[in-house]
Order: sequence, then C-alpha cells, then structure tokens
Amino acid sequence: MKKVLILEDEVNIRSFVVINLERAGYQAIEAGTGESALQRLQEHPDIGVAILDIMLPDMDGFEVCRRIRATNKKIGVIMLTARTQEMDKVTGLMTGADDYVTKPFSPAELTARIDALYRRIGGNENAVSELLTQGVFVMNTRNHTLEKNGNRIRLTQVEYAISKLFMQNPGRALSREEILAAVWGKEYEGELKIVDVNIRRLRIKIEDDATNPTYIKTVWGYGYKWGA
Repeated sequence: MKKVLILEDEVNIRSFVVINLERAGYQAIEAGTGESALQRLQEHPDIGVAILDIMLPDMDGFEVCRRIRATNKKIGVIMLTARTQEMDKVTGLMTGADDYVTKPFSPAELTARIDALYRRIGGNENAVSELLTQGVFVMNTRNHTLEKNGNRIRLTQVEYAISKLFMQNPGRALSREEILAAVWGKEYEGELKIVDVNIRRLRIKIEDDATNPTYIKTVWGYGYKWGA
C-alpha cells in the first residue's frame, strides 16, 4: 500500500485527512511535530508523499521541507497552510515543495494532488532507457537523472519533469499553461505561479548565473524555452 506522511499538529484536521487518505487507498503515517515527522520518515523510507503543515509547535513546515530535501529528492512534498499570502506559497516551493494546498480544502482536491505526485514518482518502470543530450546536459530518462558537464544535478521530481519537457522541445517556446498541464497534469487547478517559482528554483541549480539565465530563457508575456 502506498504511504503518505501527514504532518499536522491539529488533531481534528489530521484525523480528517487520515480518514480520507485511507478511503482513497493510501496508508497514512501521522506526525504532530516536525521532529516526529522526520523520525517517521526514517522509520518508513518507502513514504512517497509528505503533506506538511506550515504552523507547527517546534519548527515550521519550511524547515521540515528543507531537512527532507537535504537527503531525499524523490519524495513528493505538499505544503498545507491556512494562510493565503503569496510569500508562504513562494517560500514553500523554494524550500523544495512540489505543490501547496490552502485550507480549507476538499478531500478530493488533496487526493488528486497526491495521486498526481505518486504518478510522477512512479513513472513508467518498464520504460526503455533514453539519453537526451542538449549542449552540456545529458539526461537519462530511465534513471531520472540529469548531468551537466558530467556532474550530477540533484533534482526533485517536479524539477526533473520540467527539465525533461524542455529537453524534449529544444528551442520551442512553451507557455506557462503548457508546462503546467504537462508537469502537474491537465486536471490541476492550481495557479500558474507554481510554474514560475519552480523555474526560478531550477535555474538556481542548472544555470551558471541564475540572474542571467542562458539555458532556460524567458519568453516575455508567454512562458519559457530551452536554449542549451
């Protein structure tokens, strides 16, 4: 059974999420503090998706996300917050989250986001290995790896999916809507801003100078294109 970590200090909310996760066929691993969440991840290394509340009694969800990403790039991370400030969303994504859901949320919405992340993590296990080469970059689509000048770049699943989309469409301008549909799924109902923030995060990892990008170029008023 696929496992999902739910980090939420409010018992009523956590119980509500657990019930709906189990109804959707997932095994819920519960945690009420950041430290306990990190411990649960050690105890259950096969957890595929983590849902992290931002406001916690010991450390905030951003810090938990940073610590997870320091050792695990594959796990899907969804930030759960009651606040709607743009900075919270941007901060969550920049610390390594793949998505965010704002309270109050519907069980169907949260389950759909988890399903999408699990599909991305699993991929096609029977896929034939393919090497995509663009300039100094080499991507192995079987191992979900990207190298620049022979050096491995540590990417989250979302960052990898964006990179793959670009490398499969060199020189083609891709709209934000196209990127959102290809990476997050056509049924995704989130904001286009998630594309921009993830592009910003990806540039930090692959560009020689993220403030003056040469590989992921902005097409003003439209989207982005791969220029390697």
